[in-house]
Amino acid sequence: MSTSTEQLAGLSATTLLRFATAGSVDDGKSTLVGRLLHDSKSVLTDQLEAVEAASLRRGQEAPDLALLTDGLRAEREQGITIDVAYRYFATPRRRFILADTPGHVQYTRNMVTGASTADLAVVLVDARNGVIEQTRRHAAVAALLRVPHVVLAVNKMDLVAYEEKVFAAIAEEFTAYAEELGVPEITAIPISALAGDNVVEPSAHMDWYGGPTVLEHLETVPVSHDLTSCHARLPVQYVIRPQTAELPDYRGYAGQIAAGTFRVGEPVTVLPSGRTSTVAGIDLLGESVDIAWTPQSVTLLLADDIDVSRGDLIVPSGDAPAITQDVEATVCHVADQPLTVGQRVLLKHTTRTVKAIVKEIPSRLTLDDLSQHPDPGRLVANDIGRVTVRTAEPLALDSYADSRRTGSFLLIDPADGTTLAAGMAGEAFASASVHSHAPAATAEDEEGWDF
Repeated sequence: MSTSTEQLAGLSATTLLRFATAGSVDDGKSTLVGRLLHDSKSVLTDQLEAVEAASLRRGQEAPDLALLTDGLRAEREQGITIDVAYRYFATPRRRFILADTPGHVQYTRNMVTGASTADLAVVLVDARNGVIEQTRRHAAVAALLRVPHVVLAVNKMDLVAYEEKVFAAIAEEFTAYAEELGVPEITAIPISALAGDNVVEPSAHMDWYGGPTVLEHLETVPVSHDLTSCHARLPVQYVIRPQTAELPDYRGYAGQIAAGTFRVGEPVTVLPSGRTSTVAGIDLLGESVDIAWTPQSVTLLLADDIDVSRGDLIVPSGDAPAITQDVEATVCHVADQPLTVGQRVLLKHTTRTVKAIVKEIPSRLTLDDLSQHPDPGRLVANDIGRVTVRTAEPLALDSYADSRRTGSFLLIDPADGTTLAAGMAGEAFASASVHSHAPAATAEDEEGWDF
């Protein structure tokens, strides 16, 4: 069985869109998500009945669609979103994975979690309040995570008499700010989530707006990847050696392709060792294929019997990332305990986990105005800052701007396995960056950590 390059090109356009919602408290984010699910006929009858019953108990005549996503008891009691709520739904044109993220400042880490894999972010703004501090913060997080598409949903247009000038002023201010951050595409849509205007169905109250509804945009926004030109990366998850009578010499390297395409006959390099070979075969779902691409899980067979183990990275020989032990990155601190200079951590990158030391925290980012607080010495929960980490072993790390999969990593507490921070290697924003340089590791730092 073989697959041609032409077939590959035809399969490159995905039918799945991952998107995240963000917005300040009471901007109507959960109501928008509920309206989107309800009006697209993506709510089961028993779910709708439960929401209607809960709404009646609270004295509301109409069902509160926000309850479709605010599932935690604390969320319902306080009327806010705390945790990331994932919802899966589909229309005839596309499948969706939706992450409804919190709006509070103290839950910034939850928004980072929800938006980290998103192809699109919907940022809500209350039309009465316009662009506020939290709006800028959410735009900055989307830019930091390199989310390629951002939708500005100007909500509660019914409370400003559906005035075009109100929408136009907000859209102009937000677009200017997002473009300064380097967001590549911004689409502004005036909506009323409560009334359903421009969410799934076009509004009868805003004839001055000729653009798509929220759902139309979600269904048609291009989310395609040129699989033939990406940096091909296969993190090795498992080495398969059956050593049976039928397969006495079989040695395969299994994992999920993180990016790009692999072909039989292609020269490859195994990192960090630098050993080279050629792809002798590709096994996919029990069949031999000539070509495989992200995000397929495959087994590569190499022409040479070389040392390859879990945590290694197989890449095309002509397109290998740099090997380094000094990682400069932006991190979002997600743990309650602080991250401090000199702290010993584990760094998990794809399938590889190595010991490391936090050598420097040169700055903490103030998302409100993108200013840098120099030398904070530590990062606490929800902080975003620049760090330099020295690893005990070399890492094959891409820039996050080039690959969100192989340019990201986690910092982990070696004592109890707690995730401390989510990291993005390389520069912070497309339009602005902070450069930092790590001092050389000292013998005292390295004691007991095999550097």
